[in-house]
Amino acid sequence: MRLIPTDPRRRATLVAAAVAVVCAGAVAVVVTSTMAPTPTPSTTAIAAPSPTPTRTPSTAPSTAPDAVDAPANTTIAAVRGADVAVSAEPRGAATTTLENPQASGAPLVFRVVDQRDGWVQVQLAQRPNGSTGWVPDSAVSLSTTSYAIVVTESDNTLDLYRGGKVVDSYPVATGTGGTPTPTGRFALTELLAPTNSGYGPYAYGTTAFSDVLNNFGGGPGQIGLHGTEDASSVGRAASHGCIRMHNDDITTLAKTLPLGTPFQVR
Repeated sequence: MRLIPTDPRRRATLVAAAVAVVCAGAVAVVVTSTMAPTPTPSTTAIAAPSPTPTRTPSTAPSTAPDAVDAPANTTIAAVRGADVAVSAEPRGAATTTLENPQASGAPLVFRVVDQRDGWVQVQLAQRPNGSTGWVPDSAVSLSTTSYAIVVTESDNTLDLYRGGKVVDSYPVATGTGGTPTPTGRFALTELLAPTNSGYGPYAYGTTAFSDVLNNFGGGPGQIGLHGTEDASSVGRAASHGCIRMHNDDITTLAKTLPLGTPFQVR
């Protein structure tokens, strides 16, 4: 798999790498390219999915979808240096340091959710879902995107928003009852071009992780947004938690959405 450039403002030459990215049942191996990402503390290179994923107890799904999270503009932060220190609060002691580029070779880019006194609060690609941290704004380059994507599980659709308004809608496959797609407000973290079959021409990594699978295929159960060779599964609850799209549709998104784009599942 190779990394793909999305936003010209964020293009950067990436070093070659081989790393597994779990798409709730999919494994995507990164090799090389250019592009614009979120932090996963560690990943392990693998060649094929594990036949026996471990599970944690699932939570009961809500009866009604959450309100749509599709802001007209979202601030995104691209890390400038070779790493960035993350703190639990502004001006606080560092709790972790994240490398740039990521292990996959993708540049480290965050969705910003708050700004305060020279610091930005960003979404982190780690458990529990919804994790955030603070980084100094001097360590990142800030820009905005007007795009957002919203997946509604009840009708298996993905709506593409621009400027807070729906501009297109696509059918998708979501997780099954036993391996549901987690709901919440997330972000896109990296864009990959899988070399292994089954996952279409492109796969986005996200800040979301399965609530049921602690590991799958050698990875941490990270949720992906990707294409599929099983077109008949699109429009149904059919995956281990990832969002599957028709290959033409994920190709359109890959040419449109920068890393850090808001990604909601409701």
